[in-house]
Amino acid sequence: MESQSETLNDLMKLREKYEKEMPGVASAIEQVRLEAYKDGALSPKVKRLIALGIALRAGCIGCILAQTKLAVDAGASRGEVLEATSVAVALSGTTGFAESFRVIKLLDELGVQ
Repeated sequence: MESQSETLNDLMKLREKYEKEMPGVASAIEQVRLEAYKDGALSPKVKRLIALGIALRAGCIGCILAQTKLAVDAGASRGEVLEATSVAVALSGTTGFAESFRVIKLLDELGVQ
């Protein structure tokens, strides 16, 4: 399996390019993100773990990698991230299971124990 960190970095470069070419759309999406992930009844960490589960169910590689990294950045432990993947696997079966391998690889690459 290819480097998940490199895949995420490549996708982030493409995102930056999109933001330059479509600043209005990018700005609107960023405002939604800021509102959705701000601290509230649920913490940003919990929201990122929920988003990871949804990303796994959707099979969105960029979303899976980004939400894994953002969950870790928000303070999620390896165990918390993997428990979030287990919920996605329970709902989506082998598709979620297969995509969760990316999460494990990225956690390893990031040195998350």
